[in-house]
Amino acid sequence: MKQLIIIFLIMVAAPLYFAQQALITGVISENSGQPISDVTATLKDSNDKSIAVAISDSKGAFRLDQIPMGNYSIVYHLIGYRESHKQIQVNSETIHVGTVLLEPDAKLLEEVSLTGKRGPVSLKLDKKIFEVGKDVLSQSGAVTDLLNRVPSVSVNPGGGISLRGNNNVLVLINGRRTGLTQGNALEQLPADQVERVEVITNPSSRFDAAGSAGIINIILKKNKKAGFSGQLRVVGGIPNETRISPSLNFKSNKLNLFATYGLRLSDYVGVYTMQQSSGLSDASYLLDQRQDENRHDDAKLLYFGADFQINDQNSLTAAFLRNSTRDHDKTRMNYLYSGRNSLADSSVTRNGESWEKRSYNQLEFNYTKSFDKPGKKFTVDMQYDFWDSDKEWNLETRRVFPLAAGLPLIRTGSVGSSKDFMIKTDMIHPLDSTSTIEYGLKLEDRRVNSDFIAEQQNISGWEIIDQIDNHLLYKELIGSGYVQFSGKKGAFSYQGGLRGELTKIGIEDRMGTYTSNKNYTRLFPTLNLSYRFNGNTTLQGSYSKRINRPSLTMIYPFNELTDLSSRYVGNPDLNPSYAQVVEFSFLKNTKTLTFNPSVYYQRNKGIIEDYTYRNAEGLFITMPVNIHKETRSGIELSVLYNPLKWIQLNTELNLFHYAKEGSYREQTFDFSGTTLTARLSAQLKLKDKLSFQTIYNFRGGQCNSSNPY
Repeated sequence: MKQLIIIFLIMVAAPLYFAQQALITGVISENSGQPISDVTATLKDSNDKSIAVAISDSKGAFRLDQIPMGNYSIVYHLIGYRESHKQIQVNSETIHVGTVLLEPDAKLLEEVSLTGKRGPVSLKLDKKIFEVGKDVLSQSGAVTDLLNRVPSVSVNPGGGISLRGNNNVLVLINGRRTGLTQGNALEQLPADQVERVEVITNPSSRFDAAGSAGIINIILKKNKKAGFSGQLRVVGGIPNETRISPSLNFKSNKLNLFATYGLRLSDYVGVYTMQQSSGLSDASYLLDQRQDENRHDDAKLLYFGADFQINDQNSLTAAFLRNSTRDHDKTRMNYLYSGRNSLADSSVTRNGESWEKRSYNQLEFNYTKSFDKPGKKFTVDMQYDFWDSDKEWNLETRRVFPLAAGLPLIRTGSVGSSKDFMIKTDMIHPLDSTSTIEYGLKLEDRRVNSDFIAEQQNISGWEIIDQIDNHLLYKELIGSGYVQFSGKKGAFSYQGGLRGELTKIGIEDRMGTYTSNKNYTRLFPTLNLSYRFNGNTTLQGSYSKRINRPSLTMIYPFNELTDLSSRYVGNPDLNPSYAQVVEFSFLKNTKTLTFNPSVYYQRNKGIIEDYTYRNAEGLFITMPVNIHKETRSGIELSVLYNPLKWIQLNTELNLFHYAKEGSYREQTFDFSGTTLTARLSAQLKLKDKLSFQTIYNFRGGQCNSSNPY
């Protein structure tokens, strides 16, 4: 860690002050202190000839480079504001004109109507951006409903998020990991609070290397209204889907206070059917499964904090999040097993019921320092997470055919808690008007405790199953650092970076049966290239190396029992898998059509697969193991068509081929297949702000290698 700190200090000190010849900088804002973007700052000589022109960014900052010594005037112009003229004398290498105030022009504001519209999809150097529209789901749904409409992204009924069919995805809020993405918190967050969604299939080195599928970054809207403001949202649905979300804001020149409360009461009734065939075609075995679910979830979310602008260059943000849930779920499962010639072999019915309560808490802190040089920024982020959970599960199993019989009741109980501290720093340093260097360090320490017990009923009461009564401690320490360089030459943009991560993991239990320590260091290079043919057409290519660390469920050597004849156990010896991804994307925007095809290739080494075997007692044991590799290649197409103002059509197709290779305990996992997913949606906008929207999702079948037992 000392080496990382030394490297970081060198990286910070080396490029902090690059000499600039005759550089003029400044910030443009309203009288309220709100920065103004897209203002044209024109430098003119004594003959009223334009010498240089700059446009202010989202923070109101602008810069004029390579200005000769002399006397000039700067003209600030933006439709809707009064034009401003300022005299300036250039007699040094760097001149900061401070904050320039523009006054709204009431007469112009009455006469001007803005008709321009940003395209729904755009490609940046390392990401694909989807602007949130004003359709039905974007105004009344939750964030999970919104994500289900973003191309490449899908959300299952349980709230699990996947990217291109891969659930190894990292979800961020405003570029940071937060409790708003834990559990079902996103289902409590209103979609109308989202400004845009960034899909990053090949993240740059600035982001964590975790998540082999990529990153989904949700950007929330900022409060721009001075004074007090607030809103109350009430949403109802059938079956019961009640959401109440009040929020309050206060904004002044120096302070922005915000608070959001979310209450969600929901009932979910679902039916799932599955037909599974295993074995060879002339001796196959069939399983017809039906699963009826009845879930009731209560959730409360509280999020409040403050932004404090110390001065023009320093700001602080502090916030607290608490997300608590109580779930009561009932599940009924029917299994029908058939042998050769589809003759019924046996039938089993299982009824499960669970009660779970969770509490997730997070303290977050951010310090941001900007500099006179536009675009130069230093940030420090700290987060402290702590959560706890308590779950009970009861299962009743009955054999229906060929002979009716009741099997012993089983129940499990698990109590867990976690503490997670993270601190990171990032530095963005523009070298000139077209190139930037970025670097930073991050340290994360995580500790998880879990108690688990499994029991079955007998004549005298309850007895522990196979000595499953244990306590587990999981420790994880990750230190990382990165550096990346980006630049632009004409229509061509590029970004290259390198991230290094040092990981230490320890796992142990009370009985001393499971003890495992792992230490590994890896480098993760990234490269992003982009060429803009014109304002509406872009071609992009990217490469990255990623890591997929096993989840805690995969590592825990004991887990929830949901069956008397089968069991899932974690594998403490599990190693992370690594992915190398290459992708090419094309984007064409016209007035009525957005056309966005992509091709991608992913090579995964040491992938994690479930291995099932039958032990000496006849139990089917499933555990995750590492196998050699998997390759994925696919074609993705997204088309958005607006033939008329009142109708919008959206089509998405994703066709990918996968091939797995590897073996474990003489079991071969070699297998390949092709899967198609598709999404069709249409929206009709009628009079009086009445809209109708329909969405159809299709996911083709997917095959995997099966175990011969």
